Amino acid sequence: MQRALCGTRLVCDFTAMTYIEIGDWPLMQTAAQAVRTAVFVQEQGIAPEDEWDADDATALHAVLFDLNGKPLGNARLLQPSAGLAKVGRMAVLKEARGQGYGARLLQALLREARRRSNKEVRLSAQRTAESFYAAHGFVVVGEPFDEVGIAHVEMRLSLV
Repeated sequence: MQRALCGTRLVCDFTAMTYIEIGDWPLMQTAAQAVRTAVFVQEQGIAPEDEWDADDATALHAVLFDLNGKPLGNARLLQPSAGLAKVGRMAVLKEARGQGYGARLLQALLREARRRSNKEVRLSAQRTAESFYAAHGFVVVGEPFDEVGIAHVEMRLSLV
C-alpha cells in the first residue's frame, strides 16, 4: 500500500517491517482513530466522547504502520506552552504489543520535541504503563489520580 506523504515525516525501519508517519490530524485521523478506538474505547471501555477532544486538531500525530499499511500504534504530541511538550493518547494494538513499537513511537515524538527546542516533555501515564515511561527517563511528579476511571500518574522528562 502506498501512502501519500503530504508534508509528513516518514521514519522507516524495514528490518522491523514497520514505518512511522508523523503529521497533522487531517492526514492521520483515520489511522489514529482506528488504533485509539480498538485500544481505548473497545479494550479499555473508555466512552467515545471522552476519547476525542479538540487537542487532536492542533496535535502532531505519529502512527506506526506495518508494511501493508495497517496502523498498529499511535501517539500524539501537544504544545501547551513554549518550551513544553505533552505526549498523549499513546496506544499499540493488543496483538502488536511487546515488539518495541511503543518505544519507537515515543522516541519519534521525543525527537520532534527536541527539534522544536522544548525543554520538558510531560504525560499522564496509566499506572500500568508507568514503568514503560520510567525506562525512557520519565519521572513521576505528584500523586496518582483518576482519569476516565483509570488510575494515572503525571510524569516528566527534562530535555536539557
